[in-house]
Amino acid sequence: MKILVFGKTGQVATELQRQADVTALGRTEADLSDPEACAHIIAHTDADVIINAAAYTAVDLAEKEQPLAACINGDAPTQMAQAAAARGIPFLHVSTDYVFDGSGDQARTELAAPNPVNVYGRSKLQGEVGVASAGGPFAILRTSWVFSAHGANFVKTMLRLGRERDALGIVNNQIGGPTPAADIAAALLTLATAFHAGEGKRGIYHFTGAPDVSWEGFAREIFSQASVDVDVSGIHDSAYPTPATRPRNSRLDCTLLLQTFGIARPDWRRGLQDVLQELGELG
Repeated sequence: MKILVFGKTGQVATELQRQADVTALGRTEADLSDPEACAHIIAHTDADVIINAAAYTAVDLAEKEQPLAACINGDAPTQMAQAAAARGIPFLHVSTDYVFDGSGDQARTELAAPNPVNVYGRSKLQGEVGVASAGGPFAILRTSWVFSAHGANFVKTMLRLGRERDALGIVNNQIGGPTPAADIAAALLTLATAFHAGEGKRGIYHFTGAPDVSWEGFAREIFSQASVDVDVSGIHDSAYPTPATRPRNSRLDCTLLLQTFGIARPDWRRGLQDVLQELGELG
């Protein structure tokens, strides 16, 4: 099975390359700000499965760069999925909990109505709609709070701040499932195998780490495992304003993925241990 991955240095793309023999295209080979060029690559590929692990992920900057975010997260995957559909090649696409508004306190299923509250979320929803309407075999994997030993993420930020400061206030009224990039990559490879075998069921699926936790709880576990001595206190997100509104409820119901492909939610605390060990930060 030949897998073509869009994305090369991002967290999930990096893990895909570590776990499987894939062809990964970076920005110099495939720039998603040029959707037609990316679609052209797919139109001429000999790959059996396409995985789009590239995206515009600067959530706050997207508020100022709406056209670019819409192009990379919306137009590009739409045209890429259309090119894949024209050739009958399965197209796997990574999306986000940010397509929801974060209201309530219940885990959302794939049937819940999207209602993004920021530009980034709207651009990702645009991509979802485009991929789903392309007409080919596809799977959209919505995930959240991605972390790994590489790239910019919450774990690495907390490790840095925890050693620079004696006390930290961390948001405690946003709840979600931290998700190791390694587990996202493994899930995508399982989906790729199923679709290549003709056993994939097209649709949108949720995949996040368990158990759900606040950013404060996530930070406390990071510091505990890394043996970093820092005083952590919980704060309301109103005390930490950002250009882009964040969903307060990022809980996703991942039952459908388990029932359809046998992929269970990973324990993010075990994934965190692996990441800290790779970083040489395990206490």
